[in-house]
Amino acid sequence: MLSQAHSTNHWRNWWATPLAGVLGGYLASQVGWPLPWMIGSMLGVIALRCAGALSTEMPGGRQSGQLIVASGIGLHFTSEVLSQVYSHLVLVIIGAFATLALSLIGIAILRRSGLDRATAFFASMPGGASDMVTLAAPLGANSAQVAAAHSLRMLLVVLLIPALFTLSLPTVAPRAPVLVNWPWLIGLLVGGYLMARLWRRLRQPNPWMLGPLTLCVVASVSFDLHQGLPASVGHLGQWLIGCGLGCHFDRAFFRKAPGFLLRVLLFALLAMGCAVLLGLALGWSSGVSAQSLMLGMMPGGITELSLTAEALHLSVAMVTALQVLRLFLLMFLARPVFRYWLKRWPDNA
Repeated sequence: MLSQAHSTNHWRNWWATPLAGVLGGYLASQVGWPLPWMIGSMLGVIALRCAGALSTEMPGGRQSGQLIVASGIGLHFTSEVLSQVYSHLVLVIIGAFATLALSLIGIAILRRSGLDRATAFFASMPGGASDMVTLAAPLGANSAQVAAAHSLRMLLVVLLIPALFTLSLPTVAPRAPVLVNWPWLIGLLVGGYLMARLWRRLRQPNPWMLGPLTLCVVASVSFDLHQGLPASVGHLGQWLIGCGLGCHFDRAFFRKAPGFLLRVLLFALLAMGCAVLLGLALGWSSGVSAQSLMLGMMPGGITELSLTAEALHLSVAMVTALQVLRLFLLMFLARPVFRYWLKRWPDNA
C-alpha cells in the first residue's frame, strides 16, 4: 500500500517540474547564459523545490533528454573526426588516467575528516552518482553520502564550467544551420532508444547516454552522414536534462551534513583547477586544443561537458572520448583498486 501511495504521489507531483524548467530556461536564454535551457531549467526546478514545492522528476524525462543529446553528440563523429581522435589515442589514455589520479585529492580530504574508506573512495571517483552508488554499496559505503557528493560535484560543474569557459574564450559566431535528414534522425532516435534498453538489460554504465551515442557514432561514420540535430530539438534535450538534474536538490540536501558538503566542495574545486593545469600541459606538449583537453578531464558528466564543448565550438569528439574512456576505466578498475588498497594497507596495520 505504501509503495502504491508513493508511486501515485510521484505521478501527481511531477507536473510543476517542466513548468519551472521552461520558465528558468526562457529567462536564462534572455540574459545570455551559456547552455541556458539546461542550466536555467535546472535552477528553476531547484528554486521551486527549495521554496517547499513537492515537485518530482518527470517520468522518463532525463532519460529522454540524454537520448536526444547523446544522438546529437554522436553525429559530431565523422570518419575524419574519428581518425583525428584515433591519432591522439595515447593522449586520450593519458588524460583519462590523469583524471582518475585526481581522485586521490578527494580521498585524502574526506579520510582526514573521519569518513570510512569505502565512502571516501567512491565519493571521490569522477563517475555518475548512480554508477558509483551501485559499485560502492556492496563494499559497505554510505550510499547517501556517495550520492550527495556526486550530486554536489555535478551541480558545481554545470554552474561553473560553461560560464568560466564562455567568459575566458573569444566570442564565437553562431554555427551555420546543420543539415537535417528527418528520416535518418527519426530512425536514429528510435534505434538509440532500443540500444539504451539493450545496454540497460546488459547492465552497462550510463545506458541512456552511451547506448544512443554508440549507435550514432557507428551510423555517422559508416554512412558518412554529416548531419546534426536542429537547434530546437537540442534545446528540448537540454531542458529535459536540466529538469532532471534540478530534482536532486532541495533545502534538506543543502542542510544535510554541511561539513561533509564543504569538503566535497573543496575537493571538486581543487580537481577542476588541476584539470585546467593538466589540460594546459598536455595541450602544450601535443598541440591539441588545451581547452578541449581541460573539458575532457573535468570531473563532471559526459552530457554536460560535451554540450559545453559543442556550444563553444571545441572538439566535442575529444571531450567525449576522454569522458567515455574514463568512465569505462572507472567501472572496470574501481572495485579491484579499492580491494587492493584494503589488502595492501589494512586499517589495523
